[in-house]
Amino acid sequence: MKMILFVCLGNICRSPMAEFIFKDLVKKQGLEKKYTVSSAGTSNEEVGNDMHYGAKDKLDEKGVLYSKHKARQLRREDYNKYDYIIGMESYNIRNILRIVGEDKENKVHRLLDFTNNPRDIADPWYTGNFEATYNDIVEGCKEFLEYLSEGKNKYQKSFLA
Repeated sequence: MKMILFVCLGNICRSPMAEFIFKDLVKKQGLEKKYTVSSAGTSNEEVGNDMHYGAKDKLDEKGVLYSKHKARQLRREDYNKYDYIIGMESYNIRNILRIVGEDKENKVHRLLDFTNNPRDIADPWYTGNFEATYNDIVEGCKEFLEYLSEGKNKYQKSFLA
């Protein structure tokens, strides 16, 4: 079973959206037994808080099921627990590495680096655009799941080498 951790700044918008979108994609493909999925944030400022109402509203609108969420901060020991630690933006990647240390096993990646259009996912906490965030996360999660299923990246990104 592959262990996947999605990470953003506060763990109330992007990373829980990615967690539940990925779980939805996995469930629709009957792959629930292959993956354990969770999320965390690099900051401690939202620890214990539920998912942002804008994220919930967007998941509701799109028919993506989610469960009660309690934000938590990424911990150093998460590096050993998870096979993949997936950040939403470059700033998250820097903070992930600050927390977990060196990425000797090449576990830390940016979600949209699995796509043909690598980029950061904007934080809807600041932009207010949960639709754009949702669309970016769906794109990244679909390509990431394809990567995991095929065992290779169809775009042959050098970050996975």
